[in-house]
Amino acid sequence: MKNIKLSLITILIGSNFAIAGGDIIPVTPYEVEDIKAAEAVEVTPPENPEPKVIVPTPKTAPVELPNADVSPFYIGLGIATAQYKPNCKCSGAKDKTDKTLGGVARVGYDFNKYLGMEARAIVTPIKADGGKVQHYGAFVKPMYPVTDEVNIYALGGIAKTKTKGSLRKTDVSGLAFGAGLEYDISKDKKKEAKYNREFDGQADQEKGFGIFADYERLYYKSGSPDLDAVSVGITYDF
Repeated sequence: MKNIKLSLITILIGSNFAIAGGDIIPVTPYEVEDIKAAEAVEVTPPENPEPKVIVPTPKTAPVELPNADVSPFYIGLGIATAQYKPNCKCSGAKDKTDKTLGGVARVGYDFNKYLGMEARAIVTPIKADGGKVQHYGAFVKPMYPVTDEVNIYALGGIAKTKTKGSLRKTDVSGLAFGAGLEYDISKDKKKEAKYNREFDGQADQEKGFGIFADYERLYYKSGSPDLDAVSVGITYDF
């Protein structure tokens, strides 16, 4: 009878345990409820969203343009006519205004498009009434580019001027000044957009040929003879 009771007790105890992998794991009522709740939940798989295409924004790098082969130096040659007016209280040939013809040469350097310096020489060996003019000077050259082709400028500096001939003779050094304009005729404009150009003497900042015309008072002093020159010629900007 005792054996029968022990067997019943053993069966009752074993029914309350689950045997898995050799271990005896008790199953609680809470775990049973969790399993039933998990089975009752319907899992809906998410829809596949359309893939987002991210287009990277390229960084705009500064465009470096090649430097143009330019120089701040320029040269010029032309013809000049000079006028000599004695301005003296005298009569006869010595009070006569003389005009002569010759040439002008100039060499300049532009610091920027508003300021430069220039050295020039005017010699007029072709005389009308016996007077020849020799003129050499160094000038500060303020300027302003009016358009892409036109550049206006002024001249102010020190010069030495000498006249020879049968008229009143002059050999002076002192203030000289003038004004003029330059016009670009270079054929380099088509390349303008391809280069980083610094000002090289012409208003359009291009290397090449140009023409100029200017007026200069060769010497200025109260009571002195009037010595004036008008020059026209061609320039080349390096």
